[in-house]
Amino acid sequence: MRRLLIGSVTVVAVLLAGCSTRSDDDTDTDAAQNASPAAGASTASADFGTLKDVCGPGTAKASTVQGVTDKKIQVGVMSDVGFTKKSEFVDAAEVFTKWCNDAGGINGRQLEPVTRDTRLMEVRQRVLEACKSDFALVGGGAALDSLGVQDRLKCLLPNFPGQSSQIGAIGSDLQLIASQPTAGYFSYAGYYTWLLKEKYPDSAQKVGIISGDAPVTKVMSAQFKEAIAGLGGTVGYSDLYPTAGVSDWTPYAQSIKNKGVKGLVFLGDFASLAKLEQALTNIDYAPDWIDANSNAYGPAFQQLAGTALAEQHNYAELFATAPLESASSNPATQQVIDLFKKYAPDKQVTYPVLRAFSAWLLFATSARDCAELTRTCVYDNAAKQSAWTAGGFQAPFDLSSKEPTKCYSVVEATAKGWQPADFKPDQGAYRCDAPVYKYKGKYGDPATLASVGKSMSDLT
Repeated sequence: MRRLLIGSVTVVAVLLAGCSTRSDDDTDTDAAQNASPAAGASTASADFGTLKDVCGPGTAKASTVQGVTDKKIQVGVMSDVGFTKKSEFVDAAEVFTKWCNDAGGINGRQLEPVTRDTRLMEVRQRVLEACKSDFALVGGGAALDSLGVQDRLKCLLPNFPGQSSQIGAIGSDLQLIASQPTAGYFSYAGYYTWLLKEKYPDSAQKVGIISGDAPVTKVMSAQFKEAIAGLGGTVGYSDLYPTAGVSDWTPYAQSIKNKGVKGLVFLGDFASLAKLEQALTNIDYAPDWIDANSNAYGPAFQQLAGTALAEQHNYAELFATAPLESASSNPATQQVIDLFKKYAPDKQVTYPVLRAFSAWLLFATSARDCAELTRTCVYDNAAKQSAWTAGGFQAPFDLSSKEPTKCYSVVEATAKGWQPADFKPDQGAYRCDAPVYKYKGKYGDPATLASVGKSMSDLT
């Protein structure tokens, strides 16, 4: 996954960087602690986009399944909030569960999310805690998520993350991501084909990559170099920048200019990218395009980059998710915004929020359809989804397949803010002609149940 935030510790991979201004306590909190109607009551619409009766009342019975009673379902929400101070996953859990519980819960059971704050490096500790009390992990993400994947598999804890970042976790057993990335594949093949062959063909043989000097981003840099070559491009310039930060980006900007880089891939935090773009502008140089990645998608990058955005051409792919700027023509996206206005009016809807909502919807509808609520039933129901759209704010995604979707969406940063790019979408907000590129290099494998002496037959 590309949402990278490289910090002064080692690497802040992540998926979690966004624009939320909320700063949560370092203690684990129950995001649903505010009072909701009693199970069985229904005061909110149960529909979400094209999904009907997502939540609703029922006559749930006592259960011996961990995290499940006749009144509630306890789930964990992984987050690096104590480190990043980015609370999108916590906010999404709060808003979704309040809405769902107001509509009656999952067949009468109230959803009770518990924030599992990894503080970046405490992934394994939080997973072990979740193993003792949670029914599943839903709608979260940790930058260093592979640190806890073995423990999660040992305790047979299903995970429906909003985002997944590391190779050991992406595609791991008992984990279902409601959209990309897909293990072993370059998830940006359509986006880069558009950049290199259609929008800026003169840039194809003059691509550059700058990434943070950390293990995670070094692997990503190698993957991008391979994939760009596989799609007909050439990376002629690559460099690393120290994770402790750069006091002056002018030497990097000058190197980019001297090498004649026309397409720049930036694998790092958007604050550093903003400074680099200011340096590029100061020396009067602008590549044809800069892949700012979805980490930069939001108003914060616009504010930091300032006047440089009038000269530099920034793009990002949103994994076939409808841009927030198109909410007026996408009822499902607008519904997320409306739910935030109702349940968390001081919080911001971001790209990670949309991904988390997709995960929550997948979990909720899968649990709803279980006559007896078990991990096996919920996981199997979710894995059968062959055209998941999260009610309409993402392109259809086949969770039963091991290949990436052919659909993608692209946004562009301008001086007036982010907006959908002119990438010739052919299915609503998406373009669905992406080639499939499977990595040839060996970058590691996702964790399996077999690696911890377990199998699917052990799941109950």
